[in-house]
Amino acid sequence: MTEEKRYDVVIVGGGPGGLCAGLYTARANRKVICLEKYLPGGQIALTGEVEDYLGFEHIQGAELAEKFTNHAKKFGLEVAMEEVVEVYVDGEDRVARCASGNVYRGKAIILSTGGTPVKMDVPGEQEYSGKGVSYCAICDGAFFRGKVIAVVGGGDAAVEEGIFLTKFASKVIIIHRRDKLRAQKIIQQRAFDNDKVEIIWDSIVESINGDGKTVTNLSLKNVKTGETSTLEVGAIFPYLGFKPNSGMSREPLKADQGGFIITDDRMETSVKAIYACGDVRSQLVRQVTNAVGDGTTAAVAAEKYMEELEDKHASRR
Repeated sequence: MTEEKRYDVVIVGGGPGGLCAGLYTARANRKVICLEKYLPGGQIALTGEVEDYLGFEHIQGAELAEKFTNHAKKFGLEVAMEEVVEVYVDGEDRVARCASGNVYRGKAIILSTGGTPVKMDVPGEQEYSGKGVSYCAICDGAFFRGKVIAVVGGGDAAVEEGIFLTKFASKVIIIHRRDKLRAQKIIQQRAFDNDKVEIIWDSIVESINGDGKTVTNLSLKNVKTGETSTLEVGAIFPYLGFKPNSGMSREPLKADQGGFIITDDRMETSVKAIYACGDVRSQLVRQVTNAVGDGTTAAVAAEKYMEELEDKHASRR
């Protein structure tokens, strides 16, 4: 049987931002639930090692995700395994409808739905995710000091992140399926001028290969000649795009060209009492540190909104 449940705040998505929002909301003595499609923790739970979260010099991503979850639960956050398919406004309620048929109503909703890197869908990509396959240079570049690193893509993100990775790599090889880059000219020139950057043109990755523990090489194919080759690398960073999970709102939320939700400095979207935090939000960087900051702000803003709403109702009595 399906159910309709009422909370003060409903959080959609159990990544670091959502869990942190849940922690702050629960500590404010509010009834709050976090609806997560998979396991709480978001992308961080799939990350092998984390060295850039303050206070933890070295921790496994899954362990950090577990700590986030247990910490928030300790203060009263409820977590439910639910796939939210629609978010909408119903009077003063903000509603999340789930694939199960269950409906969760709150005075505010916080979207922490994250996003998904566009995958290459080649053999070895999933097997070696977190073991030499990474989608975040800032997060994982330092793990591959002194190694040859491959970057896949030809846009701004691929070339900029490739240049960033030269801080750690002995060489960065950008693999692009066309004969010219799509990145802005000034970014291209920085890559061309960097002695540690090499570009392989007209080529695609056909498989990612390793020794069972880490990536050791790539199988490449030239799309013009059909010639195949093997490239020895210690890591690969695909930059084919990043899709925000922002399409579940029935209400038209203002978004940027990439579909990322635009918020104000309170993390409030263009719809009153619907907030967004973390990777789904339009911002400069997408790191666990700014996700938890977003979640804090969203929770505090939602609390202030609920206080104003309660004051308004009290004045009518």
